[in-house]
Amino acid sequence: MKNTTLVLGASLKEDRYSNKAIKLLDSKGVNVKAIGNRQGRVNEVEVVTEKIMFNDIDTVTLYLSAKNQVIYYDYIISLNVNRVIFNPGTENSELKNLLEKNGVKTELACTLVLLSTGQY
Repeated sequence: MKNTTLVLGASLKEDRYSNKAIKLLDSKGVNVKAIGNRQGRVNEVEVVTEKIMFNDIDTVTLYLSAKNQVIYYDYIISLNVNRVIFNPGTENSELKNLLEKNGVKTELACTLVLLSTGQY
């Protein structure tokens, strides 16, 4: 069963929402993978810089602006995920349409709010 969330646009900086999302996902018992610009760790979660072919990703949560998402279009589709969450500021109709054509559910939502209200 796929039950892992990939945080795309992960930051090692404590004040970034992607960093807070990694910590909250982890604290709620969600398996977390993270890809960012810098390699490192957020709690026990390793942040990598390469597009690794994970095979257990259920959800991708985006923390990249629309223009920075373009290089990840094919990668996200190749992961065969169930849903992609567009966090505030990451809205992208081009990617949303592409994902939906490939049978991926999309959500315009805030991962932190979904987690804290039990809707994740």
